[in-house]
Amino acid sequence: MEGAGYRVVFEKGGVYLHTSAKKYQDRDSLIAGVIRVVEKDNDVLLHWAPVEEAGDSTQILFSKKDSSGGDSCASEEEPTFDPGYEPDWAVISTVRPQPRHSEPTRGAEPSCPQGSWAFSVSLGELKSIRRSKPGLSWAYLVLVTQAGGSLPALHFHRGGTRALLRVLSRYLLLASSPQDSRLYLVFPHDSSALSNSFHHLQLFDQDSSNVVSRFLQDPYSTTFSSFSRVTNFFRGALQPQPEGAASDLPPPPDDEPEPGFEVISCVELGPRPTVERGPPVTEEEWARHVGPEGRLQQVPELKNRIFSGGLSPGLRREAWKFLLGYLSWEGTAEEHKAHVRKKTDEYFRMKLQWKSVSPEQERRNSLLHGYRSLIERDVSRTDRTNKFYEGPENPGLGLLNDILLTYCMYHFDLGYVQGMSDLLSPILYVIQNEVDAFWCFCGFMELVQGNFEESQETMKRQLGRLLLLLRVLDPQLCDFLDSQDSGSLCFCFRWLLIWFKREFPFPDVLRLWEVLWTGLPGPNLHLLVACAILDMERDTLMLSGFGSNEILKHINELTMKLSVEDVLTRAEALHRQLTACPELPHNVQEILGLAPPTEPHSPSPTASPLPLSPTRAPPTPPPPTDTAQQPDSSLEILPEEEDDGADS
Repeated sequence: MEGAGYRVVFEKGGVYLHTSAKKYQDRDSLIAGVIRVVEKDNDVLLHWAPVEEAGDSTQILFSKKDSSGGDSCASEEEPTFDPGYEPDWAVISTVRPQPRHSEPTRGAEPSCPQGSWAFSVSLGELKSIRRSKPGLSWAYLVLVTQAGGSLPALHFHRGGTRALLRVLSRYLLLASSPQDSRLYLVFPHDSSALSNSFHHLQLFDQDSSNVVSRFLQDPYSTTFSSFSRVTNFFRGALQPQPEGAASDLPPPPDDEPEPGFEVISCVELGPRPTVERGPPVTEEEWARHVGPEGRLQQVPELKNRIFSGGLSPGLRREAWKFLLGYLSWEGTAEEHKAHVRKKTDEYFRMKLQWKSVSPEQERRNSLLHGYRSLIERDVSRTDRTNKFYEGPENPGLGLLNDILLTYCMYHFDLGYVQGMSDLLSPILYVIQNEVDAFWCFCGFMELVQGNFEESQETMKRQLGRLLLLLRVLDPQLCDFLDSQDSGSLCFCFRWLLIWFKREFPFPDVLRLWEVLWTGLPGPNLHLLVACAILDMERDTLMLSGFGSNEILKHINELTMKLSVEDVLTRAEALHRQLTACPELPHNVQEILGLAPPTEPHSPSPTASPLPLSPTRAPPTPPPPTDTAQQPDSSLEILPEEEDDGADS
């Protein structure tokens, strides 16, 4: 609801103050109220106000303003449905609350004796938030201000703590304290303020502000250098959140499930099929697919062959232009020549934009100067052991530099981010032409540019999808990783960021990428590649007694020790095993491209433990609202958003 100068972005009823120190609260010591998050005058306020009570203390009467603007209160009773906790797992409810017939009023506070308990605090004044331990009692939150004072504990009799924390994390960074997992330290969404406060967390032994700044601004290099120290703090920050909710909230602790709810965490998969990969596509085989006018024929069959065997080295220079969208699979040879002439002219026009900038101009263009400095530094250390790039005066380094600077002119919004040089290097190595390599690189960036966005939303979403796939494929491994504080799969960040560029030898990276570029057997095969690696290391991880730091160390030590053919074989087998499952959850089908998304802005998979949505059937008309709902023998898995929403 919006008013003059304010907007209510969150509201939750059934939030009580317990004014007695006794273990068991009597009715007179409970003050029912409504908690709201309000945007007002360029500030965001957390506001709690009491409401009148009548009868049972679990029933709230909402004060409503009549149409005449008077103060008379029309009230409706909420149903006496009080789960007394918030389930963190997806559950099947066998007890359903009756539908509500009234909504809490957003407006003036009711005149009541408890009005003196009302409070309002700016989110910028919060220092920390403590969450209650899980149990059978009501969940509560304790808010501590920067001045050191505590606000009255907010007891959520109808659930809603997680929903409130999600809303708060739109405006704040909530960091789980390493000393107390239920204490969330509050920081503004500002990296400098976060860095200055890190000495309170004692996460790093030295140079903490530098590490934090590098991770927030440059997750790529920090992943390689200091990620083992950053992981513990940012494990929560990398958890995916539903769209519309901020993503910096650490995963909430697992509460105990309530009797009457059944936990659903896995599906039964059939046996894993045996997969045999084929030989690489040769130049002779490719030539058989070229028609009289130079148009490729039987393209689906050709893509399938590339997927199953890759390409022979001599064919890559031509075939990669098609795989990366630079040349059209349907075009003729003459059309391709015309397209290359057009793209060559376009490339050099963009290159001239930065080449013509004088040193005096560049001194006044901090953005271009920053890109140039960063590119020069990265290029000087990219694949220098490869003969194509070795030596101090290697011309390949100059081409890397020019292409990356020109890409900054091509994509002003994204510019250059560390890690892009790693993606360009193999392309230039194969194509060996500046213009063609640039446009092939642009095609690759169309696939992965979200990995380099400052918000890191794409990376968080991918980690969430990877976690969902892994939970379906191997729930025992997920449970083990959860038990070792590694359930967020942050150690896979580097894998997904640059598509395993640092995990395989250079020739194997070429084979892996060309297989992934086919788009077969469906989208997100790179996530199944990650699952395949974890599946290969499953016994080592689970039988070794590794903790979170040892797990991260072991994963990092896999670099250059993996066989790309073994990994691809296992990834394809995992895909076939999943697609053969008749009861594959719908959100897994979406990841594999087996089903379209049910909504244009459907939430991304949530943090572990992940809810698995059932296989969707065609929508059926909702039952009449006046019909009493009876327990249903069929399985219905409630999405996490609905868990909280049902309490609001």
